[in-house]
Amino acid sequence: MAPKKLTHQVTLELTAGNAPVVDLGKMLGQTGVNLVEIKKAYDAATAAQRGDIVPVVVSVFEDRSFALRLKTPPTSFLIKKALGEKGSSRPGHEVAGKLTEAQLREIAERKLPDLNTSDVDAAMRTIAGTARSMGVVVVG
Repeated sequence: MAPKKLTHQVTLELTAGNAPVVDLGKMLGQTGVNLVEIKKAYDAATAAQRGDIVPVVVSVFEDRSFALRLKTPPTSFLIKKALGEKGSSRPGHEVAGKLTEAQLREIAERKLPDLNTSDVDAAMRTIAGTARSMGVVVVG
């Protein structure tokens, strides 16, 4: 059997365990794929991470079937989550706070599958750079 022909591929950042159909419809409505089925599959796959932002790559094929590939949450989201409610989520505003080395390592280990390194120390340096650009001080 020949491989399915890919017609659309879209990366979306959705709320884990509760993907809004409106966001799916904006990006995938024109493909003719069943949005409710995508929502069910995404919600089931991300139920354990409920409340996090989990990006997903949605591949839509010629026969209107689809495949989901989950990614790790954005680094900035994980940093804000580690800081707790102290961080501002307003765009263009720096987040004030201090990130410990243990928190940095935890974020780096979680992001490792999506980074272009397999070394945790290199991943920690990458995450620390993102934190600094957000106005977060890394201590420890």
